[in-house]
Amino acid sequence: MSDLDQRLSALEADLKSRGSVLVAFSGGADSAFLLAAATRALTSDNVAAATGYSHSLPVAERDPAAEFARSLGVRLVTPQTHEMEREGYRANGTDRCFFCKAELLDTLIPLAGELGLAHVATGTNADDAIEGLNGLRPGIRAAAERGAITPLKDAGLTKAQIREASRRWGLPTWDKPAAACLSSRIAYGLEVTPRRLARVERAEQGVRGVLASHGHDAARVDLRVRDHGEKAMVELSASLLPLEPHHADEVLKTVTDAGFTAVEIDPRGFRSGSMNQKAAK
Repeated sequence: MSDLDQRLSALEADLKSRGSVLVAFSGGADSAFLLAAATRALTSDNVAAATGYSHSLPVAERDPAAEFARSLGVRLVTPQTHEMEREGYRANGTDRCFFCKAELLDTLIPLAGELGLAHVATGTNADDAIEGLNGLRPGIRAAAERGAITPLKDAGLTKAQIREASRRWGLPTWDKPAAACLSSRIAYGLEVTPRRLARVERAEQGVRGVLASHGHDAARVDLRVRDHGEKAMVELSASLLPLEPHHADEVLKTVTDAGFTAVEIDPRGFRSGSMNQKAAK
């Protein structure tokens, strides 16, 4: 039996032992795989998905997430979360994710009880846990303090293994680009506000529209518009760089049209967690 097969067997056994779960479902590759695994192990009658709706969740993510849950026959609930009311979240320090995850779990745990589900499960994987040891994932601590379970991490499944297993199972999320809440685009120390989040979302939608108009599969492109105040830095999949001058001009224009005064395209391309890299310097 391969290492991946052993880990998938461990995941199945863990989930079966839980009886029932509410999956914190962002629509990303990890939580989608967890939702599919839970449905396989427990049947859809004993599983529900919960997506917290707030200013931090891109509107474009909502319909695909709902469709994925429907495809599994799983009930989806979409409670409103209010992380913006938490001072630590708005202050946007390096511990911002702690307050965001705390808000989510403080919402989902009582909801799971109302639905008659025994546990709340998050999509934390083995790679995330390693980053957590380096202080880069404060949200993991918030979830652990509230008793959330982490079946993917406990089975030792890495991001690469989750994608491979998702591909085997025919899940449409197997090659979905990494996603993160909109607040992760805002430089640490700048207050998180609905205006800033909406501006970033408009800018990213505009850039994806430009890319699509030039024949790219925009939904599969790694993209972040980083908010550094009135200046934006656009990170794109390195394979697209450098853009043709005309295309680059269109990207710059759509980002300034979204409300930024200045904008650059980062020649280094997309780098997951680049705000963390800058904060660590």
